[in-house]
Amino acid sequence: MRSALLMFSVLACAGSAVAAQWLTLPTPNIPRTRDGRPDLKGPPPRLPDGKPDLRGIWTVASGSIIEPPSDAVRPAAKSLVEEREESFHKDRPFFQCRPWGPELFTRYRRFVQSSTEIVMLFDDLTYRVINMDGRQLEPDPERTWMGYSVGRWEGDTLVVDSTGFNDRTYLTRAGFPHSEALRTTERYRRTTAGAMHVDVTIADPPMYTRPWSYSFDLQLQADTEMVEGVCESDQNHWTGRSSDAARTQVALAPAVLAKYVGVYSGLWGTQPRTVTVKLVDGVLRLNGIIGEVKLLPQSESTFKSTEGYDYRFGGNGDTQYVIETHVSGDWKYDKQR
Repeated sequence: MRSALLMFSVLACAGSAVAAQWLTLPTPNIPRTRDGRPDLKGPPPRLPDGKPDLRGIWTVASGSIIEPPSDAVRPAAKSLVEEREESFHKDRPFFQCRPWGPELFTRYRRFVQSSTEIVMLFDDLTYRVINMDGRQLEPDPERTWMGYSVGRWEGDTLVVDSTGFNDRTYLTRAGFPHSEALRTTERYRRTTAGAMHVDVTIADPPMYTRPWSYSFDLQLQADTEMVEGVCESDQNHWTGRSSDAARTQVALAPAVLAKYVGVYSGLWGTQPRTVTVKLVDGVLRLNGIIGEVKLLPQSESTFKSTEGYDYRFGGNGDTQYVIETHVSGDWKYDKQR
């Protein structure tokens, strides 16, 4: 079943941004095995000045969902999250073909590095400039989509302080907002030739009662190239609201809901995807693209999620698969357990 509520076609093409393996020139300045393959477990490379070499194309190693601690979220921020969920996040900057802002912190990127600046280039043709020339963070810079950043080295760790963001972007996939008072601190440490660990601290008093942090890892994509993932806006399919789906849901017995609980795996386009379904307080929940979402039953086997996808469970006897539906197509995931 297709639903007019489904809006994530742009994500299907964005997921394969580092799929080209047609380069003949190897990535420079990384260790290699005897047969010439990248030794991604080798030591982190350095530049002639002795600083860690962060250059290259990096993708996020894990699909963890970033959310602030619930007790740190002020009512104004909670209200914005609910408003954005109600419209299935149709005003998310990425869906409107606008810069992502700080939501890009956990996106893949290319590092370009010199002694005076480090530039992050993203596949949607946006970029960030980190000034490394010793300047201080301006107290009240012009508000922009990507903010104003200064960096420094603390040993082998790159520390980046940023401010000057406008308030028109998301802070996380789940729609958590930020104000123009947002200040971030990122810490990048290349642990091996192929791995980089990142810690991010968020401070935004108008939206959050205290600073909060999250971490993730990046993986080097050696001997390849980053392909453009440019958004092309088409909002004709964006209809309905989350409350509409809630009003049309039907009541199902707990035993019916329980048979859908499990772990499902398959391909979303060319990318592996694992869907975990659990039953919490009589409601099915699933790890969606933006975070954990509710599944609202529309029949015994079909559900609408609170982020806009449709799901249909099927199989012979016990449930064997789930089909995730949106405007880019139907994607089938087989039940693993």
